[in-house]
Amino acid sequence: MNKKIRVSFIYGILCIIIFLLFIQSNKSSDKYNKNVREIKAKVIEVDDSNVVKAGVSAIGFQELKVIAVNSNYKGETIDVENQLVGKLDYDNYYKIGDIIIIAVKTENDKIIDAKAVDLYRQNYLGFIFLVFVILLIIYARSIGVKALLSFICTMFILWKFLIPNLLQGKNPLIIAFVTLFALSAIILFTVAGFNKKGISAFLGTLSGLLITLVLTMVVGDKLGLMGMTSPYAETIVFSGYFDLNMKYIFYVAIIIGSSGAAMDIAMDVSSACQEIKNKKENITQRELIKSGFNVGRDVIGTMTTTLLLAYSGGYLTLLMLFQIRDSSFTRIINMKIISAEIMRTLIGSIGLVIVAPITAIIAGILMGTKVIKKLD
Repeated sequence: MNKKIRVSFIYGILCIIIFLLFIQSNKSSDKYNKNVREIKAKVIEVDDSNVVKAGVSAIGFQELKVIAVNSNYKGETIDVENQLVGKLDYDNYYKIGDIIIIAVKTENDKIIDAKAVDLYRQNYLGFIFLVFVILLIIYARSIGVKALLSFICTMFILWKFLIPNLLQGKNPLIIAFVTLFALSAIILFTVAGFNKKGISAFLGTLSGLLITLVLTMVVGDKLGLMGMTSPYAETIVFSGYFDLNMKYIFYVAIIIGSSGAAMDIAMDVSSACQEIKNKKENITQRELIKSGFNVGRDVIGTMTTTLLLAYSGGYLTLLMLFQIRDSSFTRIINMKIISAEIMRTLIGSIGLVIVAPITAIIAGILMGTKVIKKLD
């Protein structure tokens, strides 16, 4: 077994361990519903007599008869209620044969109440993830395994460090900095290794993100955005988290949203500089920096548009609504939610423009050859 295969095997084992820890750590009991658990079930009967339909929406409740397909209650028939509130983004209208998730309340190991939660989509999502993993490893091989490790580590850190600390009311900016520092180090050093290429990409990413964070705070205050335009922000606050600094959490969301693209550009520029250095060992720092600048310009040309398309895709239906109502440009651009998304896109793009030259400069200094003038 050669060195690359051994390293890939070790990284693969780490991926599995971290993923299992992630799954197991999310099986803790809910402190507010200690006797409630979720199980998978198949719908075998549906009673819609208490449902009132109005167009595509429905109000009322379905009475379902389901059969449990996992857990200690496998094979048991359960009566389940499915509440319909007329909101298509929340409601699920079930039919016979559907595999669903139900929440059951137990007492002395007997089910005393059950409600439908949602369709069971986990298998399909797992299949898509498996396809992603296979394609990644087939194409990128050992680098793909490393990328998968950084992917799983990112999920773990966001879910187990960033979000819990934000909910505890700790300073979002400090928590975000620690998170991005850790993520940048894990992602970049795992893929590139702890070398001049990895260090250049890491320092370039952090420098760009810090400048972007300062710019976000300045512009956010000027625009009067308090962070409540983010999805489910009100739901979080009215769930008892009144002391959260939603404005700073909104700022953190902007920086985290652009951090992935920033790392991408930093790695592109750093890798290009490393390749140039490998082909021309005696290249000077100035020449290498210039080459890094040229690569950065080409990458930025497409990456800024990528951010615009990503954010626009998330609000595509809202943009369609504006066209339907023939809203004026002035009204659209000054709406709080639109101003927030424009700020998110532009701040992220500015961050990318900053990351590229900073990375090129750092890479040129670390990798390039100093010009030593000979004295006569």
